Parts: sequence; C-alpha cells; structure tokens
Amino acid sequence: MSSSTPRPRQSGGSKRTPSTSRSKSRKAKPTGKERFRALLKYLLIAGVVFTVLMVSIFYFAYRSTKIPDPNQAFQAQTTNIYYAGGHTKIGRFATQNRESVPLSEVAQVMQDAVVAAEDRTFWTNKGIDAKGILRAAFSNAQGNATQGASTITQQYVKILYLTQQRTFKRKIKEAFLSLKIHNQQSKSQILEGYLNTIYFGRGAYGIQAAANAYFGVQAKDLNASQAAMLAAVLNSPNYLSPDRSADSRAALLNRYDYVLNGMVTAKTLDSAKASQISGRLPKFKKPSTSNLYGGQKGFMLDMVKAELLKLGFDEAQIDGGGLKVTTTFTPTAMNAAKAGIMAEEPTGLRQLHAAAASVDVKTGALLGFYAGQDYLKSQLNWASIGDSPGSSFKPFALAAGLEAGFQLTDTFQGSSPYRFPSGLSVKNEGQGDGHSYGAKVDLIKATQESINTAYVDLTASIPDGPQKVMNTAIKMGIPANTPGLRPEATIALGSATVSPINMANAYSTIADGGLEHPTYVVAKVTQASDGKVLYTAPKKTTRAISADIASNVSYALQQTVKGGTGTAAMALARPAAGKTGTATKTGGDVISSWFVGFTPQVATAVMYVRGNGRQTLEGYLNPFYGATYPTRTWTAIMKLIMDGTSIETFPPPAKLTGKAPAHGHDPYTPPPKKTKKPTPTITPTLTPSPTITPTTTPTPTITPSGTPTDVPTCGGLLQPPC
Repeated sequence: MSSSTPRPRQSGGSKRTPSTSRSKSRKAKPTGKERFRALLKYLLIAGVVFTVLMVSIFYFAYRSTKIPDPNQAFQAQTTNIYYAGGHTKIGRFATQNRESVPLSEVAQVMQDAVVAAEDRTFWTNKGIDAKGILRAAFSNAQGNATQGASTITQQYVKILYLTQQRTFKRKIKEAFLSLKIHNQQSKSQILEGYLNTIYFGRGAYGIQAAANAYFGVQAKDLNASQAAMLAAVLNSPNYLSPDRSADSRAALLNRYDYVLNGMVTAKTLDSAKASQISGRLPKFKKPSTSNLYGGQKGFMLDMVKAELLKLGFDEAQIDGGGLKVTTTFTPTAMNAAKAGIMAEEPTGLRQLHAAAASVDVKTGALLGFYAGQDYLKSQLNWASIGDSPGSSFKPFALAAGLEAGFQLTDTFQGSSPYRFPSGLSVKNEGQGDGHSYGAKVDLIKATQESINTAYVDLTASIPDGPQKVMNTAIKMGIPANTPGLRPEATIALGSATVSPINMANAYSTIADGGLEHPTYVVAKVTQASDGKVLYTAPKKTTRAISADIASNVSYALQQTVKGGTGTAAMALARPAAGKTGTATKTGGDVISSWFVGFTPQVATAVMYVRGNGRQTLEGYLNPFYGATYPTRTWTAIMKLIMDGTSIETFPPPAKLTGKAPAHGHDPYTPPPKKTKKPTPTITPTLTPSPTITPTTTPTPTITPSGTPTDVPTCGGLLQPPC
C-alpha cells in the first residue's frame, strides 16, 4: 500500500482537538475599549432619560406656577405689635408710606444706581441667579438660613408675591415666578415695580416716598449723590440707616462708594463726577416722627424691632411681613412706671431724666419701663442706656463674698478712709474723710448703711476678689460687655454703666432663689394671615448662685429696707428688699441716684440722671441721695404694679456652711448670752483689719467713680435705736 493512500474515515464521527473544543465552548472576553463603549452607551441613555425627566418636571412646575394678585398680597403685610396676651394693640411697624410713580418719573441716575447696587447684570440676565439658588440649597441642607434673592427680579417677586419664610421651597417658587415675570414683563416694567415696592427705611416704601423722606424732593429730581445713597441703603435699611450710629454711617459710606464705582464701571456715571461726590454722603433731612410713636410707644417699638432682628427676622419681615408680635409689656406695668415717676419726680428740672424698668422675677420678661421722656421729644431710652449704679452694685460683691465662704456676720473695715497700698483712697459718705463706722462692721450693717470701706475690704479679702465680683455680676444678669465693667479693686462701688433694665433683671436673680432668666420683650410671633407660629420665647433658666446664698443676700437687702438707707420703701406695706445707690465721677460730683429692689414677684430699678448722664446732680436735684427721690419713686411704681396681687414672703436666710478664707477679715464675735436687748450689738474697735496696711506717706484722697453717698440712718438690725 502506498504511503500516500488516505486512511479510511472511522465510524462514530471525527475526534476534535482540545484547543478547538475550548474556543467554541466559551465566548471571548470583551476588551477594555468595548467595556468603555458600553458604559458610555448606558450613561448616554440614563442622561437622556434624566434630562427628559427634569425638563418635564420643570415644564410642569413652570406651567402650574400661577402669579398671585400683587395688590391683594402686598396690602396685607402690615406688622402689628401687641401687649402681653396679644389682645391690646401697641402700634405697628412702618406707616406703609408708599406712592407709586411711573418709571419715567424716576431720575435716570436713580435707576442706574439701583442696578449698580443690587443687580449689575439686570438688563441682560433671565431674571434668576442660578448660583444664588444653589447657595440657598446648600445653606438650607446645612441647617443655615437660606441666602437672599440676588437679582432685582427675584427681590421684586419675593416682596410682592411671596411670604417671607426663609425656606428652600420658597426659594424654588421664587425662581419659577421670576422666570415667569421675566417672560411676561419687560425689564423696564420689572424695574418700575421694584422701585415702587422696595423698602428704603424711615417707613418709606418705594422711591417716591424715599426721596421725600430723606431729601424732601420728588423721585424725578434726585441727583447722583442722593441716588447712590438711597441705592446703598437698600442693602440693609436698618443697619445702613444714616440715622443710626457712627459705625452704621461708616458702613453706609462704604456701600455708597461701592455703588458709585459700579455706576462708573457700567458707564452710567462719569468718573470725574464720581470722584467729586465719593467719600462723603449727601445732606439729608432729619427723620420725621409720628404721633403713633408718642409717649413710650416709640421706645417700645424700637426695643421690639431690635430684638426681632437679633432673633433672625429681616427688615422686610419686620416692616412688611404681616406679622403679629406679642410682647411682654403689660399695660399695668407701663402705666405704673410713668405714673410713679410723674408722682414723685420734681417739676421744673428740664434736664432731669428719671427712668425705670420692671422685670418678672420668674421669667425675666420686661413688664414695663419709662425711658425718661416722651419719644417725640428725644429718642434716648435711659431705661436701656443707664449710668453708673453706685452702691446698688454692692449685692453682687456680697454674693461673691458669701460664695467665697464668708458669713453675713463676718466683719470688715468700716473706718474711713480705706487706703490701698497703691495710694488709692476710698471714703464713706460724710464730710472730710467720710464717716467712720469702726474697724469691725458686719456685712448686714455694711449693706444697710452702704459702707464703702467695708465693701472694698470685702472685695480685697476674697481671693482674686475683683474678678470674682465681676464674674458673679455677669452670672446674675449684668451683660459681660457692659461699658466700664472691669475687675478693679473698687468694682463693688458700681462705676460701670448699667441700664435699669439689666439692674432689675440681675436683682430678680436674687428674688428667684439664685436662678437667672435673660430679660426679653418678644413673647411670640405669628403670621397674621394664617396664625402660623413663627417664634415662641423659650424658657431660659441658669443657676447663677445657690439658693442659700440668694436667701442671705435677700435677707441683707430686706434689712436695708427695714432699717437702712431704703426705709422709704417700707411704705409699700409688703415684704420688700432693695439697695440705694449714688454714684460719683472723678472729682467727686454726684452723677446718678438709684434704688433697685424687689418683691418675690417683681424686680424694679429706678435711676435719676441729668443731661447727658455725666452732669452733676448736686445743686440741681435736692436732695440727690438714692434714699430720697429714687426710693420714693420705686415705691410709687411698685404700689401700682403690685396692687391686687397676693402678698408673698421671702424665704428665711439659710445657714451657710462655707469656709471663709483664712486671711482678710475678722471673724464674728458673738455677744454675751444674757442681754436685755433683742438685737446683738457689735462693739467697734480701733484695731485695723489685718489686710489693711496704713501708710504714713500723705496721699491724695481719691473718690473713685461710682462711690455712693447714701444717707446713713439708725434703728436697723445691729444699729443703735433712733
């Protein structure tokens, strides 16, 4: 058989090689390029679906968005303020002073200034700021307040058509309305509506009212400088008001220059003209006042507005947001403050300011106040400005001393003057070097008689005493940023500038067993249209001092009323406690006279000052002591407030167990057990306090700012009978 002869085919089919079998039984793996193409395909499909979905949602939302009636929506925006309880109206914010004018009646330079200030792309944008909306979304997601509208169209829509709720949902609705308004109205129509709607401050809504309110001219007659200032004010009508502080004016001037630069950049104002008017605000007329603010109403509205701003409500909400604001003020307390002052304040002293404030002991709510004069005569609120409280600041030092371990029976230096190693000298009330009460006076007598030397000795005896006294005062309700509040050796003598409102509130901490409640004036805010509650004042309580220490401080202050410098308050005919205060400035002139006191329910502070608060009362108010006019005024006010209320008593003084510092005072020496007198007597001694190092070098006697000059009396606890 030849070798080339083919082999016969075997039955049962041919036999495949292993490699051929594997290649046909498995699919080939896709390459990286094939996988990338597949991913792109899926992403493209998903993107198309998502885009179609978003466009559909946007189209549906846009078509379903309806523009509300602007007239009906905007006219219902007045914010009203009510007394506590929400039934009796105090007044309202803004007077809704508005007069619409066509755009042709608005000076072109005013139109240009507003665009430069608020929306520099106004003439080219589509009515919304997409970046602003995204900022609002992220801010809302993080729990922050949403950002304000960016474009003029958005601002116009927010004010004219929407509520002032600061939510992302409202921001989205604002965007759709802005797009719709942009497509239905011309830019000129939008600008006209905006200029006739926006709030400029001073109660002026719209450019015509604003031009008259600030400059006494028509909108068509505004010049470049006036227009730039009005456009600058729009950014924050409250803070950038030219009627506020020097800081506000400086901020307004900075914004004013920003507007001018924007106009130059947009070529709507010649650079030479801008250079001529930049750096100084135009002359504007004084703000006019309305009878709606007469008496104390203007002060009440100012205080409410300031607190609403602190709470996060913006200017538009407050002045045109249709709010119902319920305050803490009661007609009884407000009327009592005025009537009590009118009954006791001497007549014919035009420079004299008598101010008062009353606080609810259990809550910190400001019940009533008197600012010192009618709002229409002066907008200075002495109840919140205040002055040096003098010796009425001493209870904070007493609380700090008890906290350090001293007892009411511990004795301190009562001899006058008290000389510090530095050469500083403090004296008591009285002629020459002041009245000396002896080297050992206990804290009850030191409080009753308002003995300065004993209280500076107490402060010096407390480890790090000045700082401890300051910290205690702050814990009890004196603001940490109080002007002049510093850890000085004479801090107990009250040279800081404290308001009657804060003094009353700090004393209420004593009355409420050491519990401090921040004072407030806004109790509740609701949306007037639907009653939705936007804010309710929280109940804030902090333990400032222990109940035992509070009861001892209260006891000492009760003795001041029963037999010390505050005996005129006995006429209240119910349990009361308090402290007089008479402060002096450097040189010895008396500048303020006080009485601060409380019942278990209400704390009230009364202050008398003259002129700008730095002028002397001596030779003007006679007598000027806190024991006289202030205490009698306090009693007259409290009689009216407490009339018809239940008579409550104070808790007895607790037995304190603290350990006094080893040095710095003489311990209490008990009297003999058998004595005919029910009241123990402390025998004065000429032995000086261990902490006092007398100096033989003659040093000038300096009466520190805040030194009281209260009239000493007799007949009190641990005192000889009258």
